[in-house]
Amino acid sequence: MLKFVKNHMESITGIEIYPMISLLIFFSFFVILFWWVITAKKDYINKVSSLPLDNQNTTEL
Repeated sequence: MLKFVKNHMESITGIEIYPMISLLIFFSFFVILFWWVITAKKDYINKVSSLPLDNQNTTEL
């Protein structure tokens, strides 16, 4: 099965750019996420972290 896929992929011209593009997207996503976590305000983090425990907005059925 792997030989079939490998032979098929080798026949496609310009396919070697796709792994580099996916690595760049993956790396960029985590760099941006890391930057957002470092620069996030403490007030916002505390507010968002307490949302699952907030019982004031729940309605009883």
